[in-house]
Amino acid sequence: MRDRLTDERHVRNWSQKTVAEYLYISEVYVRKLEKGTRNPGRELMLKFEKLYSVSAKELFPDLFEVKFDTKCIKGNSA
Repeated sequence: MRDRLTDERHVRNWSQKTVAEYLYISEVYVRKLEKGTRNPGRELMLKFEKLYSVSAKELFPDLFEVKFDTKCIKGNSA
């Protein structure tokens, strides 16, 4: 869950519907963004940054995580 995203909305006492209206997106989409089941595009991230005056990295930290995959796939040498 994207806690900072929901916290910023709660601090302002806004409903998901209010945020959706400000950003011209659906209320369902706001809910999915907050739960982390959907990811915003770059343009929408910038709109959230402007709406809340908080960086996208803080609002959507899961999208900016750097993960290193240390597992190697073992292949057959033919």
